[in-house]
Amino acid sequence: MSNRLEHLLEQWFDNKDSCDWVLATIIETKGSAYRKAGARMLINSHGQIHGLLSGGCLESDLLRQAQKCWMFSKDNIIVYDMQDETDIAWQLGIGCGGMVKVLLQSVNSSNNYLDLLKLRDNLNERVTCYYQQTYQPNIQEVNKSRNTIKINVDNSESHNLHEKNNGSLVFTSKIKPQPAIAIMGGGTDAIPLVNMAYTLGWHIRLFDPRVNYARPVYFKNANEIIKKPFNELHDCDLLNNADVIIIMSHNIHLDAEAILVADNSNAQYLGLLGPKHRTKKVLERAKVGYKKLNKQLLNPVGLDLGGELPESIALSILSEAHSLIEGKMRSNQLSQLQQVG
Repeated sequence: MSNRLEHLLEQWFDNKDSCDWVLATIIETKGSAYRKAGARMLINSHGQIHGLLSGGCLESDLLRQAQKCWMFSKDNIIVYDMQDETDIAWQLGIGCGGMVKVLLQSVNSSNNYLDLLKLRDNLNERVTCYYQQTYQPNIQEVNKSRNTIKINVDNSESHNLHEKNNGSLVFTSKIKPQPAIAIMGGGTDAIPLVNMAYTLGWHIRLFDPRVNYARPVYFKNANEIIKKPFNELHDCDLLNNADVIIIMSHNIHLDAEAILVADNSNAQYLGLLGPKHRTKKVLERAKVGYKKLNKQLLNPVGLDLGGELPESIALSILSEAHSLIEGKMRSNQLSQLQQVG
């Protein structure tokens, strides 16, 4: 199970009324920190922690602080500051050396579960949300503090923390749904790609019309397996709404069909496995040139990390795709992703 918020909410949802819960959110950091503002985890009164805010340094103390929220029926903000030698962070041995400010909020029916039910529904529908959390230090009752969700907000900021005139703090963060990857080709070498994407917490769709490929027994971590012919996928939302599409059927005819349907999708990343000379044959079969494609076709696909094993190739593909969709690919890397012609 990954640490993505969708998965944490699923673990919470099934037991939301069976015990007490606290939502812990990093709302501010300074200097070095294992995770940044917007990171979240859920803690319950059974001593279970879902997610993490540090490399294990803070979690045990946050469990203790969560118990205070339940005991005094009050939300709280905890600051761990390795920049201050008198702070508890020094006793905890936090190694990053920065400051981390964590908002703790009880989650229950009386405060509408902090609107986590609505957040869960929207993320499951792959809708980007702006989640607004309000901390009111002068209000004793937790159930008077309610978080809210906004959809389709014209705001480029990922995270924003500000203080109102009444002394309350408002933390607003942009929460995107888990990336969706479509893998077109269910051969043996797709197994590590599926498994690594699963570890990352991505939503995985595997496409292959062939009888002996993409068999569920080998791809237990795929969310969906679609056995439909590639040339019938033009109106398939599972393909059109993918963030990442990898074509790897090892069949020139199938790869050609896959390129034609994938080129009209909403994917940010479209990659084709295989050397450039093979790609030329695939495009000839598809009767389309590089310059006529709507999208940039990345080929050879993946970062040059070395290694020839399927696991190494899977790592190189996901590393490049992850970097691109998270907006962390460097400008010199982007300039190298030129269409082959």
